[in-house]
Amino acid sequence: MDDTTRNSPDTSGTLDEALERLHSFGPERNGWLSNHAPMAVEALVHHGQAPGVHRWLDHYRAKLEEMPDRFTEVTPDNWREALGDPRRIADWTAYFERETADRPWREVLAEWWPRLLPGIAAGATHPVIRVGHCVRTLLASGENAPRIAELAHGLGYWAARHQPLPPLTPRSPATGAAAALDAVERVPDQSGGIRERLGQLTGFPVWPPRPVTGAEHALTVTDADSARPRPATDPDLARARLEELVRAATHRYAAYAHGSPVMLVHAATAPNAVLRTLPALPRELWAPSLDAAWAASAAVTAAYAPARAADYPAAPEGLSPEEVFARAAAHGDDHTIKFTDTALDVGGPAALAAALRSIELNPPVL
Repeated sequence: MDDTTRNSPDTSGTLDEALERLHSFGPERNGWLSNHAPMAVEALVHHGQAPGVHRWLDHYRAKLEEMPDRFTEVTPDNWREALGDPRRIADWTAYFERETADRPWREVLAEWWPRLLPGIAAGATHPVIRVGHCVRTLLASGENAPRIAELAHGLGYWAARHQPLPPLTPRSPATGAAAALDAVERVPDQSGGIRERLGQLTGFPVWPPRPVTGAEHALTVTDADSARPRPATDPDLARARLEELVRAATHRYAAYAHGSPVMLVHAATAPNAVLRTLPALPRELWAPSLDAAWAASAAVTAAYAPARAADYPAAPEGLSPEEVFARAAAHGDDHTIKFTDTALDVGGPAALAAALRSIELNPPVL
């Protein structure tokens, strides 16, 4: 990934003010559409656009709904039955507020990350994306009350919308992330919403390659809640593969985004959220994180990618990453802002071309 576009920690206080404004609202609207504001404002601040954040929020305010009423308290004894119950969004948020008040946030994240990973498709992958934005700030700028509260909101949303994919059959192996995404089979019926489309999934190409040595046979990373053993791989290799996936999905967007300019951004932003979270996690969780990120990216690709690629213009020579993000900020669309944020993480002309494609295809809102 390109480190040249990474910015210094925010010292303006704008992000914390924005998060405090947002935490009285729920993570969804109209029954299931996600509230993108916490993610978009984090990206805006991260890329030096803090002065425009409150104006952006004033415009977005019409899309926000109050936090839903509490249903039944989530406890250490009943959390399994509450997992995936969207009626419990407020209950789950309150649960994680208590957990992060009593324990270090990294400890809470490490405990819940493997429990939540099998449901990474929750809320069209928005919960994991929200967690990834939050963790980036916690790691770069340190912890305080608004940022810890944001983590509780993100984890609570993920737990309430937890959605495992259907049983999947391994397809032919692919040698790289780009080839694997190219080999993903589209779902037959692309007329419904994401939940209907994900229900049609039957299998993905086998990726990444997993060489297992004799020593590794004795070591497995196990999801304690699903009892599905996963072969261990070198954590640094897992991270490298995840970077490859984010890069491939970002580049692919430029040619295929015309199929669904909004939804296809998640094929890149979801695995990038996982990548951003890795440094806060125990290294033994990096390999299963890669598995989940691949499943999320492949699922979105299968659900929304068009049958054929389209031509697209290259990024103009001399156009800087900062100029591209400024265009995304002026454009104002939340998905465009978040995808451009991921494209700048990837870096390079192909990623900038993909970001410009998102600005071109998604309707502006400012």
